[in-house]
Amino acid sequence: MGMVQAPSEPGQRTADELVAEFDQERPARKLSPAVSGAVSAVCAVLSVFVLYAIFFPVAKGGQYYLTLFLAATLPLIFLTHRGTVRVPAWALPWRRGDAAKDTDEAAKGAGGAVRRDDPGWLDWMLAACALAVCLYPLLEFDAFIERRQLPTSLDVAMGIAMIVLVLEACRRTTGWVLPAFCTAFLLYAYYGGLLPYQWSLAHGGFDIDAIAAHFFMSTDGVYGVPLNVAATYIVLFTIFGAVLDISGAGKFFIDLSFAAFRGSRSAPGRTVTAAGFLLGTVSGSGTATAVSLGSVAWPVLRRAGYSKEAGGGVLAAAGIGAILSPPTLGAAAFIIAEYLKTSYLTVLLYALVPTLLYYLGILLAVEIDARKHHARPVVDDEATSAWRLLGRFGYHFLSLLMIIGFMAMGLPPFRAVVYATALQFLLSFLDPRHRMTPRRLYTALAEGSRSVLPVVATCAAAGIIVAVVTQTGLGLNLASVIVDAAGLFGDNATVELVVTVIFAALAVSVLGLAVPVTASFIISAVIIAPALLSLGVSTPEAYMFIFYYAVLSEVSPPTALAAAAAAAITGGNPMRTMVATWKYSLPAFLVPFAFVLTDNGSQLLGTGSLTGVLWTTAVSALAVAALAAATGGRLLGPAGPAERALCVAAALCLLYLEPAAITAGLIALALAVGMRLVRRRQHSPAPHTAGHGLQAEAVTEGQLPS
Repeated sequence: MGMVQAPSEPGQRTADELVAEFDQERPARKLSPAVSGAVSAVCAVLSVFVLYAIFFPVAKGGQYYLTLFLAATLPLIFLTHRGTVRVPAWALPWRRGDAAKDTDEAAKGAGGAVRRDDPGWLDWMLAACALAVCLYPLLEFDAFIERRQLPTSLDVAMGIAMIVLVLEACRRTTGWVLPAFCTAFLLYAYYGGLLPYQWSLAHGGFDIDAIAAHFFMSTDGVYGVPLNVAATYIVLFTIFGAVLDISGAGKFFIDLSFAAFRGSRSAPGRTVTAAGFLLGTVSGSGTATAVSLGSVAWPVLRRAGYSKEAGGGVLAAAGIGAILSPPTLGAAAFIIAEYLKTSYLTVLLYALVPTLLYYLGILLAVEIDARKHHARPVVDDEATSAWRLLGRFGYHFLSLLMIIGFMAMGLPPFRAVVYATALQFLLSFLDPRHRMTPRRLYTALAEGSRSVLPVVATCAAAGIIVAVVTQTGLGLNLASVIVDAAGLFGDNATVELVVTVIFAALAVSVLGLAVPVTASFIISAVIIAPALLSLGVSTPEAYMFIFYYAVLSEVSPPTALAAAAAAAITGGNPMRTMVATWKYSLPAFLVPFAFVLTDNGSQLLGTGSLTGVLWTTAVSALAVAALAAATGGRLLGPAGPAERALCVAAALCLLYLEPAAITAGLIALALAVGMRLVRRRQHSPAPHTAGHGLQAEAVTEGQLPS
């Protein structure tokens, strides 16, 4: 399989070097071979233990298993992640010119030798303390569980130590914001009893013993749903993703996308969109997908005529779509399944139509931009045909399809992904270059567990917030505050719901700017979801609404991580790249409103009849098309301000999915089309210039054709 390579230019770093910089400036350490080998060995053993526990569960139950899992992962976080988190050069536009210098100085020591970043004595001490605290409950596990209501002084001390260690591990992997949130919640649990009893947020108050015991000894704290999901579903999918990647699936997905869409001027954008979706099944991270894809696809987008910002926008939007899409979705989707007490396959069905609408919006935007920017087709004479690639390497799709097939047969998702991993292992032997030799299998097992370490820290820290919410009743109290605030805008039930949903979207978005997607979802699910539920929104609708806005925070200015990483690849302005990404992903911001505001909208989650699902999907697709026309500035040609405004109004009305609103939306869209046709007829060229339509259109847009 031939893969497009970045052309080298004098004085310019390659995309691969930028990717290396992105990887280096994350808080993960570059360990020496000896320490890295020891960490990999522990991670590989942990993967084997996780796989073994699927078929032979730990006899003493889930909390015992989680205790062992945390004992293996928490110490590793202190060894693999720095105690000080550096700000990436790609996140600071004024440092971009010094990025290469910073990278070289960080990577080299005296004499030009590569400098390693091994743990210091404090890191080893924290790792040892984490191991001791995590293993403490196993000394007398049954007695430990029975002491939940009356903890000993040692139990409380260990609980406090656990809180401190989890917050420090979270700080190392995600930064200060989430630990600060957790600290604020702990202070609320302790001092909330001092608030005036008339206040909605007041509670009886809890002492240190009660807080530490509830977090450390109950199943609502560190050993609650978030960590349980990380220790079962998420780690199994990261192992599956590692096996997919090492067996050549990631390379095949990119090559297939390039081969399938070559030949037209919109092909580069389509290729990036398709490759982003396929690569997401391997990486499971929107930012990682954008970076991996950008190293290969940006040279093609550049040759096609895309600007640095437009190319970065396509890369980031395609990357973030990967964690909105079946069959693997993001980590928060597994938590949704646990909270709803439903199957993961059901959550996949919830996400199906919104995913189609999201990618429809990107594809329409790509088609518009290809005409607006006069993109050129990029032809690679050495590329293999798509059919030949499918015939030779199409087996890589089998394991992905089998996950859904196994779950449809009634298997739990964790068993389904284990069977799919085993199938991908066997299929790897069909390609001699990527067969899973013992060394590659060991690498996949080690990387699978190592990838889950930041998620473990996030989930354990999120357990603090969940514990405080359940202990104090904060969720219901905040829900009443939000609903009361929405009621200030009017007594009408519809107005109250609309305002509450807007408040919820803003709250999740702002929270997502500061904390990872998984933590953002968990916090919002226990605090914001009750407000939506109190107004008649169903639980699946509320959780999926929060899920989408938690994910979309990665492409939301001003801290859109996926867009900033894409800007590092293309060399574009980070803020303008964020705006371009926001434009491409706009349908994903508005479609969630459709399935919470009206009863008809819930059918977008596949919960109604087939007829209802089909007509709501069709109307929503028309709304997405209107949005693409408005943001792209084209509707059967260049669209003026009036046509674009009508398209925005049409999209908003259509997404409300009620007969009167749909009628108004169709009228607005018809008016926009009619105005455009009239204007085109008025400005149509004379017969002898009819052959220069493209040039005339380009001049209308203020651009010259390529």
